[in-house]
Amino acid sequence: MSLPDQTRQWILTNKPTSVPTLSGPSPTFTLKTTPLPSLGSGYLFLQTIYLSNDPAQRGWISANVDPARLYTTPVPTGSPMFARGICKVLKSGAAEWKEGELVIAMCGWSEYAVLEASKCQKIPSLEGMDGIGVTQFHGALGLTGLTAWYGLREIVKAGPEDAVVVSGAAGATGSMAVQIAKHIIGCKRVVGIAGGEEKCRWVKGHLGADACVDYKSPSFKDALKKETEGFVEVYFDNVGGEILDLMLTRIKRHGRVAACGAVAEYNKDSEQGYGIKNWFEVVSNRIEIRGFIIFDFLAKAEEVTKELVKATREGKIKIDKGNETIVETGFEGVPETWMKLFEGGNRGKLITKIV
Repeated sequence: MSLPDQTRQWILTNKPTSVPTLSGPSPTFTLKTTPLPSLGSGYLFLQTIYLSNDPAQRGWISANVDPARLYTTPVPTGSPMFARGICKVLKSGAAEWKEGELVIAMCGWSEYAVLEASKCQKIPSLEGMDGIGVTQFHGALGLTGLTAWYGLREIVKAGPEDAVVVSGAAGATGSMAVQIAKHIIGCKRVVGIAGGEEKCRWVKGHLGADACVDYKSPSFKDALKKETEGFVEVYFDNVGGEILDLMLTRIKRHGRVAACGAVAEYNKDSEQGYGIKNWFEVVSNRIEIRGFIIFDFLAKAEEVTKELVKATREGKIKIDKGNETIVETGFEGVPETWMKLFEGGNRGKLITKIV
């Protein structure tokens, strides 16, 4: 089979100030065809099979973010959208890689890519883990699981004596945080917050949370107060906004907050943002809030991945098709699938399968 000499890519055309625009005269992304470089020594010719969809990507393209304040290099206008993918090696220019192998790489929103082999990651063996697919290395056994572990273990140092609340509990990171808190750390009580009765049933019945509160319910505030009676020691925050503000009133004195994400705020401009109204709770109750980025923890990635695999084999962590949403998508629809992140259209990790 002859290899293509060009590829389609989704290019960042206009940085959004609020919700990304996928059509009209000023779309956020534009589909273009660009030439591919020739395969050199030490490089791999890759075909993108799966794309990881992450809320953090929204921050990488924001028009409102000062690059000096961002934890990584933002996506430049005129460049392909940044993304991690699981790719197939179509041709190898590196001795340690074979054609047909699958790799994890920063391939971006591109159908094909030529990348340095040294910047690609081999997928660990799934031997003895029936029913678990390679896409879990984008989610529960990848950066998502590492993020949950890092936030609970290193940032707030959760222990068996702690009651923990996790927002975004049916999402990729939240669903792992619930399980790690309950089944690995053994926290005395774990409460999830999720959107909709079905997701809440899954968080409680499948993941093992002691309770799950539906933020879409008219009685959400009262229900949260009931489930956090006596207050809690730890809050794992994936959403920011109004839920974070409310949770500041439900945290015990000297409690801790792992500030992991703010998905409720990503598509809002400075005027639309909720803004924290209960900040004095932080002062009055000496609450510790600590933000964190998984990139600071990558040195321990291999060690923690082994721990997560071990916990999965022991049945402490449930990893199956239920904790990921794989959407078969033609390359033309890549941005639409990504936008499901901000519409509550996924349970667990959202994965794009290129078809």
